[in-house]
Amino acid sequence: MNLLKKLLPDIVAVVLFAVLSFAYFYPAVTEGRILAQHDAVAGIGAGQEAKEYYGRTGESTRWTNSLFGGMPTYQLAPSYESSRMLNYVQNVYSLFLPTYVWYVFVMLLGFYILLRAFNFKVWMSALGAIVWAFSSYFFIIIAAGHIWKFVTLAYIPPTIAGMVLVYRGKYLSGSLLTALFVALQIASNHAQMSYYFLFVMLFMAVAYGVIAWKEKQLPRFLKASGVLVVAGLVGVCINLSNLYHTYQYSKESMRGKSELVKENSANQTGSGLERDYITQWSYGIGETFSLLVPNVKGGASVPLAENKTAMKKADPMYMGLYSQIGQYWGEQPGTSGPVYVGAFIVFLFILGCFVVQGPMKWALVAGTLFSILLSWGKNFMGLTDFFIDYIPMYNKFRAVSSILVIAEFTIPLLAIMALKEVIERPSLIKEKAKAFYISLGLTGGLALLFAIAPRFFFPSYVSTMEMAALQNAIPADQLAPILMNLEEMRVAIFTADAWRSFFIVVIGVALLWAYAAGKMKASWLIAALTVLCLADMWNVNKRYLYDEQFVAKGTEMQPFLKPTETDAEILKDKSLDYRVLNLSSNTFNENNTSYWHKSIGGYHAAKLRRYQEMIEEHIQGEMTDLFKQIPEAQADMEKVDGSHFPVLNMLNTRYFIFPLQGGKTLPIYNPYALGNAWFVDEVQYANNANEEIEAIHHLNPATTAVVDKKFAEEVKAVKESVSDSTRSIVLKEYQPNALTYEVKSSKGGTVVFSEIYYPGWQSFIDGEEVAHGRANYILRAMNVPAGTHTITFTFDPKSLHITETIAFIAMGLLIAGALVILLLSIRRQKQTQA
Repeated sequence: MNLLKKLLPDIVAVVLFAVLSFAYFYPAVTEGRILAQHDAVAGIGAGQEAKEYYGRTGESTRWTNSLFGGMPTYQLAPSYESSRMLNYVQNVYSLFLPTYVWYVFVMLLGFYILLRAFNFKVWMSALGAIVWAFSSYFFIIIAAGHIWKFVTLAYIPPTIAGMVLVYRGKYLSGSLLTALFVALQIASNHAQMSYYFLFVMLFMAVAYGVIAWKEKQLPRFLKASGVLVVAGLVGVCINLSNLYHTYQYSKESMRGKSELVKENSANQTGSGLERDYITQWSYGIGETFSLLVPNVKGGASVPLAENKTAMKKADPMYMGLYSQIGQYWGEQPGTSGPVYVGAFIVFLFILGCFVVQGPMKWALVAGTLFSILLSWGKNFMGLTDFFIDYIPMYNKFRAVSSILVIAEFTIPLLAIMALKEVIERPSLIKEKAKAFYISLGLTGGLALLFAIAPRFFFPSYVSTMEMAALQNAIPADQLAPILMNLEEMRVAIFTADAWRSFFIVVIGVALLWAYAAGKMKASWLIAALTVLCLADMWNVNKRYLYDEQFVAKGTEMQPFLKPTETDAEILKDKSLDYRVLNLSSNTFNENNTSYWHKSIGGYHAAKLRRYQEMIEEHIQGEMTDLFKQIPEAQADMEKVDGSHFPVLNMLNTRYFIFPLQGGKTLPIYNPYALGNAWFVDEVQYANNANEEIEAIHHLNPATTAVVDKKFAEEVKAVKESVSDSTRSIVLKEYQPNALTYEVKSSKGGTVVFSEIYYPGWQSFIDGEEVAHGRANYILRAMNVPAGTHTITFTFDPKSLHITETIAFIAMGLLIAGALVILLLSIRRQKQTQA
């Protein structure tokens, strides 16, 4: 009973979080409506073959041929037997709340746990949880369908809470909390977010180290740090299957180093993405003021005509144009919305820089500046280059603007620390009056100046890319009045939000003054600030995630309910394995084709690097040639010159889907496809990747293979012409992770398989394992002796079984730790009652 009484305020706070989370998605959640985002729909198409395989066998395949000719499923369906227990823990932690509701709930609960670990009182912790969880970026990524990025971020604060508890001497509970939430966030499979917050934890660990040094408690600090390392390793080991195979895949994916040496070598990095790709989404320096004023650059890349404030200033002559011009005018290629943490929270953060004492303050300030400077990316290339070149793993991630998630964490945390100081010492406002006025000037004062003189701070309201597009599309004599009206509209958007932020800061400051003057109790102050901050951030979030975006459940499956006439026609071909190229859609930005067929195209952010290089060097050009020949192809494909698309042929592209008028499509059979495998008469060796990919321009893959010389042992050169009319290769059995061929030949020779080469595939001839190599830059090849043989390829890496064993052991350790804490709690309760 005493324990329940003690926990009652926390229980009330948790219930409040559930109610708030439910309220945000009302009425969509009660009506069973869903968000049908591009990424979610793409995931359905990409995962269909693996889903069907699991339905037939009850086992997971780690390879699929449904997109990009074939790729591992490590980043398509990163679930393992060892992680199923974590799925159950996640359901319990989220109170089995409905989809969408539980997303926001765990975001709230995680930061609440962190603040309670810092020893904040219940309602102060609840306020902090609200201002963290309702930061705009989190709701924007829900709308975009980046759910696992969101969930990973939700599990980071309770991970850090475990760290805080350990450094406070609560080794067992803190280490258990750390291990559990490290495991959960890694299982959520967004390594970029986890990676970013390692820097935050490093800053905080340094702060605790400084505190220990000052208090002459370094041995205790070192012991706590050791405990955290062990706890972190347990969490990592629970996800070892996912982590190890993601790491292995990253070396072969676009995140790994290319073997090609390109002319613009300065754009290449040592072992990761290219600099331009990493920094493509860089936050503008002026755009950083969105932390204080959300629409400092217009908000999201949606039609300007949708903004009521802007349309009040619109010239009716240009209404058609404003439905095509975006609301956002920053320098990023596009955005779903700004990073806004709350105007009054920014005020409290700056105040915290003056009134909060100790190393932890400096850790949070350093984390904030670190986050902002790195988010600038190409706009602050000196620092960005340093991190790309010298900081491990940094060059594996794109969209550097997303590192602002650190500032979204550090700003509210220091803000709540500042509020705690004010509440505990009301006289602080008078004692630190100068700091108070500086904070007010840098937030409310700056917002006021933005509202009064917007053109002084931001002279241009048209981005560089947008100006170039307008100059190309509109005659010079007509452009000037359009630009003038466009600027007027965008100034109206900016100043409206600047006034908004100004009044929010003023109201918050007035509440603090009232409290300091003894006109308001602490509980009423916290309640009033909660309402103010929640209303502020709720309103902004509803710009980007709102009820009208939710559609009837099942809408996401609409493209997959019934094959099109073209799909149905192709599906009549019951051959075990062939590929389809869809030219009627954005080939490399959709997975609808992958749902029905094995596609040449697809959509995924981390495709195999070599396949991407083949797309750029060969496939896109061959697609262009095909479009030029559409009339001939429709009449008779055999009249088309098949030598114009050799790579598509060697990928066994049996069908092309061509667009017709009225949105209809036409399936065209490709008689030049080379089939599942074939003997070649000649093997050419290349000295490097550049020679290999270039050679494909000049050879016929039906008769000649080009092989990197490092595979010379696995793919030996053909010594003489091996003309053999009786030789044949037939694919007898097909599974996404297992292929069986029957090969007949009187002389043997080199066989090229129309399957994507990837380390981990094992090959066998008549049951005996043999090595195979890589040919034609992306395919598999091997030498086969004369006679009749059975060749099999299987994808069941031994590393899967090893990592799964380690993961189960680590999970056992975590469960044992939980049981120890439970037994100790029961024992302590009995001692108290005695």
